Amino acid sequence: MLDMYRRSFGVTPDGDDVYLYTLTGGPDFQVEITNFGGCVVALRAPDQEGNVADVVLGFEKLKSYLGKHPYFGAIVGRYANRIAQGTFTLEDRIYTLAQNDGPNHLHGGVYGFDRAVWKPKALRRDDAVGLRLLLVSPDGDEGYPGTLACGVTYWVTENRTLEIEYEAQTDAPTHVNLTNHSFFNLAGHEARTITDHQLTIFAEQFVPINDALIPTGELQAVEDTPFDFREPRLIGERIEEEHEQLFFGIGYDHTFAIDPDDNGELRQAVHVSEPTTGRVMEVWTTEPGVQFYSGNFLDGTNVGKDGKIYKHRRGFCLETQHFPDSPNQPNFPSTVLRPDETYRSQTEYRFSTV
Repeated sequence: MLDMYRRSFGVTPDGDDVYLYTLTGGPDFQVEITNFGGCVVALRAPDQEGNVADVVLGFEKLKSYLGKHPYFGAIVGRYANRIAQGTFTLEDRIYTLAQNDGPNHLHGGVYGFDRAVWKPKALRRDDAVGLRLLLVSPDGDEGYPGTLACGVTYWVTENRTLEIEYEAQTDAPTHVNLTNHSFFNLAGHEARTITDHQLTIFAEQFVPINDALIPTGELQAVEDTPFDFREPRLIGERIEEEHEQLFFGIGYDHTFAIDPDDNGELRQAVHVSEPTTGRVMEVWTTEPGVQFYSGNFLDGTNVGKDGKIYKHRRGFCLETQHFPDSPNQPNFPSTVLRPDETYRSQTEYRFSTV
């Protein structure tokens, strides 16, 4: 039952046509994606009784995506997460980026990839339908060096998986760190808090931050901390504990270090389940980290699909990526991309039921 169709999703203030693509992997698995920001607008998956629900937060109209929102479903780049003081040094030259998070640079700046109109191309393979999105970021875009040509491909498969493939090439040394910023609630986008989801993160260490949410440059063991999700734990079980890192993040807003596969193959980073529906989501990735964000800053100001108000901790993010502030942290895995290289990254969100 693989199928794909598109409809108009509106026109930007600059006159660019925007479309909404519906990718169907089967009778009970469907994903909607717009070429504005590459946003995942909806993701429908079944529960243990076969009831299908939309499990990502988002909007029904382009107008809402054009406004202020917390990157619902978007491709974020050139650099996902934060860069301290909006600056880095690369090959003895200092670059100053847009500062859009206090003094820091966040998710690519004021007009990052989440605000771009991507060029779409429909794809198909034996087991999936796909949407390839292309974007050229010019030299100096938001302060970054080099012209960066990016491609992000979404695949929706027959086995209830959303695959995301990232590629990029540059004509000058630059930093690249792309991810998708979907907010999930496996009980349904309109449902209650996500604190009763059961979460497993396959990580021995996480990246501690300071009070500005910038990494300290160290990796800290999760053992004997509220960040130990090596065995299944409820998200809300320890989220209110008196712990400096939870205080800084106002909950969980941290990168967990995932041991990469030596051959660059996919590795399971996360398993999460929702007890009332039996929905399960696994996250597999080639990235060295996954940012777990517990929706701490959702405050009811965003009215989403079906008129639902997205309140505090009504959605969580699992953003596969390199570590925050890597351009300024020599001990972290490098995010430098050079002209003779191709940036590649792959992530899969696999859905099932218990």
